[in-house]
Amino acid sequence: MRPILYSFRRCPYAMRARLAIASAGLEVELREVVLRDKPREMLEASPKGTVPVLITETGVIEESRDIMDWALAQNDPEGLRRMPDAGEDWIARIEGPFKTALDRYKYETRYQDVEPTAERDKAAQILQQVEPRLRATPWLFGDTPTLADLATITFVRQYAMVDHAWFAAQNWVGVKGWLERFLTSDRFAEIMHKYPKWEPVAEPLVFSGKAI
Repeated sequence: MRPILYSFRRCPYAMRARLAIASAGLEVELREVVLRDKPREMLEASPKGTVPVLITETGVIEESRDIMDWALAQNDPEGLRRMPDAGEDWIARIEGPFKTALDRYKYETRYQDVEPTAERDKAAQILQQVEPRLRATPWLFGDTPTLADLATITFVRQYAMVDHAWFAAQNWVGVKGWLERFLTSDRFAEIMHKYPKWEPVAEPLVFSGKAI
């Protein structure tokens, strides 16, 4: 059977899982969910109730980074895993302090005593760390993307969308160019195709990818 991927189109975690699956050229059955109406089948497989969730013949993978590693371990034709150790450090910064600040910036009403502008600026300081690098090269570590790019850029997209006018006004030639290359890529268009909400009686939808 094909692996089953429960996904939500705009979730940055689900997006990066789809990016890796597409890069690897694998086929999965995609089940698009509505987060306010999560399917029983997904919750039975993964009670945590968040996407993405990948069901394989050997078990359930519940974290997006683990899904990326699973896909690229099977096939990595674009060499995404060929990155320096600094790539893992960058991923950790985005998954950790950047995402913490992003959540408090974007969803301020969910937290007590949060100043969204201060959280926005915390995240901005992290992006500024790679601005010089991205002015010199189109991607974080050279002329082509690596895992460090695809595992983090969906969160930067989310950050840019909170206040697009503010983001556009920043003097971030490198970061904004990096994001624009991603948003205008065939790969981004490929993973952002709109699918209907999955229903148990629906015909299976096959999601796969091709090298850019």
